[in-house]
Amino acid sequence: MLQRVPAEVIGALAAVPLFSACSKAELRAISRLGTEISAADGAVLTEQGKPGSEFCLILEGRARCLVDGKEVARLSDGDFFGEMALIDRAPRRATVVADGRVRLLVLDAREFSRLLDSSPSIGRKLLIAFAARTRANGSLHN
Repeated sequence: MLQRVPAEVIGALAAVPLFSACSKAELRAISRLGTEISAADGAVLTEQGKPGSEFCLILEGRARCLVDGKEVARLSDGDFFGEMALIDRAPRRATVVADGRVRLLVLDAREFSRLLDSSPSIGRKLLIAFAARTRANGSLHN
């Protein structure tokens, strides 16, 4: 039996730049992946140097991204993190800390793979983001 997905969920996903090119059918499939969680202010969402096993999309709230203890970015609604560790299986390159209460959609490695397989447009957007982050991280050390 197909689970009905509320229109507001589809609308919220469609507003996320990563998912903006997806069809309604793709958005419905994405909405069935992952687990929605809430995190309190100051919660460590990922830790630099630790293995990564999930991809996180910020549905609501803000977070700080730290590399070697230095803030390198601020994340908010629609931003995502954790894809690099899932793609290359290397330890996390940054620590991400909730800046206030945060609501996340968290996908494990299997769900993340299913997401990429279901929508080539999402895969392309992730590659673009991955390249941009790699360049930005390189400029931090130069």
